[in-house]
Amino acid sequence: MARFCSLYSGSSGNSVAIGCGGKYILIDAGQSAKKIKERLSQEDIDPADICAIFVTHEHSDHISGVRVLASSLKVPVYATEGTATYLENAGHARNTDLRILPRDGVDLGEMGVTFFPTSHDAAESCGFSVRCCDGRTIALATDTGVITPDIHAALEGADLVYIESNHDESMLFAGRYPYPLKKRIASGKGHLSNDACAAELPLLARSGATRFVLGHLSAENNMPLLARQTAVCELGKYGLREGADYLLSVAAPDGLKSMVF
Repeated sequence: MARFCSLYSGSSGNSVAIGCGGKYILIDAGQSAKKIKERLSQEDIDPADICAIFVTHEHSDHISGVRVLASSLKVPVYATEGTATYLENAGHARNTDLRILPRDGVDLGEMGVTFFPTSHDAAESCGFSVRCCDGRTIALATDTGVITPDIHAALEGADLVYIESNHDESMLFAGRYPYPLKKRIASGKGHLSNDACAAELPLLARSGATRFVLGHLSAENNMPLLARQTAVCELGKYGLREGADYLLSVAAPDGLKSMVF
């Protein structure tokens, strides 16, 4: 069976664990190595069972624990060429086995990991699709200003979709952030709004996705209940019912309990 666990989510740090056949990978390590190991233990995941770390992009809330964690666990770190170059130049790859993501993805035996480009103000950001040993697929798309055709194609047909629902547009523009930052967040290279996220969900549900996890919520410009309501309302417009046609969860800053399916 496949296992998905959001360890941390949001501007304070992001990390996801995915497992199958007794092995696990991490997508991002945006908290300290100590905190990530503590969260793994809380979910009864032995850090020794982590076999690789995959990095979506170089922003600190996704990489702050990568170097120490990868070094202590002695596992490879996979990133796109642009992200890897940044990690090397900034000293985040010191004493790590940093590898460029191959075009055709990475075969880890129990899991196969492919990647796709996202639209973010980073060197070369990406999302990931993970095919588990039992045939289940988990797809992750966060830190993107828009859902591009590449992103939609990667998410389509996944059994579980972890997707960004970063901000409510009204809250963002009424909030205290400086205007240039507001524009950056709302831009096509920023973060996905609740409305943009919700608009994608019915399309994915019709392609076979039955589990959605909303992630990377802004603590300043969003509320979990608001993100959830926006998603449920949009899915309801297409006659899709929570609990019958799909399952929906919202990842808290300190993560979400493991999902096994």
